[in-house]
Amino acid sequence: MTHFACGHFAHEPSKEVRGVPEMQAITTEVLTQYSSQLSSDLERNAREQEEVRGRIEELRVRLQALEYDHDILVTMQQALESGIPLQQSPASTSPAGRNVPAAVSGATRQKPQTPTLVALIRSFLSQQPEPCSAAEITAALSESHPDRVIKTTVVRTTVESLVARGVAERLKQGHSVFYASCERKPGAEEVSGS
Repeated sequence: MTHFACGHFAHEPSKEVRGVPEMQAITTEVLTQYSSQLSSDLERNAREQEEVRGRIEELRVRLQALEYDHDILVTMQQALESGIPLQQSPASTSPAGRNVPAAVSGATRQKPQTPTLVALIRSFLSQQPEPCSAAEITAALSESHPDRVIKTTVVRTTVESLVARGVAERLKQGHSVFYASCERKPGAEEVSGS
């Protein structure tokens, strides 16, 4: 007679023999339940992973957009802080309320003679056979206008404003951004087409 510590089978030896098949049936049932539960858990886990991946992708795209917006805003802030002259109106109002022609002041007389950065960039892009980066535009304008301090960040901001107005277009190649005029001269289009 087998005697267990808890003493359950000590008095009934016949149940000891019948307990093995019952235990096997219970074990099989438990294994089946565990297997079913594991399959269900794996499917749920896979669905949740896919949902999380989708949310991560959405957040990644949103983050890229925010980073891009941040770069533009920083560039615009730097442009404002760099002291870019604003375009003067043709006439300014004197303290007495009279209109005084802008040509009266020596400083205002010189500004109309100097083309704005917007005008320089538009002219430059319209003459280019291929799209240019902001750095290329800056280098070319700095070379052709050595008397002006032209920064790449200011050029990029200005070109982006031209893109927003539909005057220029933005082209991306990998991580590089290039700009082209929407107003290309006929000769420039022929060169880019060949």
